[in-house]
Amino acid sequence: MASTRNLNRFWEWGRKIICVGRNYADHAKELKNAVPTEPVLFLKPPSAYVTEGSAIMVPFYSHNLHHEVELGVVIGKGGTAIPQNAAMDHIAGYALCLDMTARDVQDECKTKGLPWTLAKAFNTSCPVSEFITKEKIADPGNVKIWLKVNDQLRQEGNTSQMIFSIPFLISYISEIITLEEGDLILTGTPKGVSSVQEHDELQAGIEGIVSMKFRVDRPE
Repeated sequence: MASTRNLNRFWEWGRKIICVGRNYADHAKELKNAVPTEPVLFLKPPSAYVTEGSAIMVPFYSHNLHHEVELGVVIGKGGTAIPQNAAMDHIAGYALCLDMTARDVQDECKTKGLPWTLAKAFNTSCPVSEFITKEKIADPGNVKIWLKVNDQLRQEGNTSQMIFSIPFLISYISEIITLEEGDLILTGTPKGVSSVQEHDELQAGIEGIVSMKFRVDRPE
């Protein structure tokens, strides 16, 4: 049955955001984490979405909010235990995404052995670009992504540096969590993460395909 839902606005109705941590070796090392031998997964709720024109809000309990630029994969066809060789058929398209992270809170959670929810799942923790059709990215395993803060380049990487490929991630995740149309997978961030402050302007892009801009604000 053909979908009546509009994937161009997946953030309005998609049911979950599945994030992959430490999927670039240099980023794992910059945070002094071991390079993983299997994917590190965590979730964000759909209320984390924010699109251009709205601000990224610093959580009231954090004083060290970090940016992490990532390629997002938008699922077009759901499934459970999807084989790697069929995984690309389940992709509808892509989005450039930021995984905003309250690093001070995450460090505390890691020390105590607690989940990362407060560090990763707060409102506006998942800024996204417009939907990018599958045809525009011929090879998602070779995409250059970048992020600037106030016009200063902070992150620049290529998805070819990922430890776990997109087909592997789709297969691995779907064995544990059934994927549904409109779901978003965040595939990890390259090195260069750093702190942002109130009034900073973040710009991010996929070379030649999309760019987006967000301002950072703090609740009154």
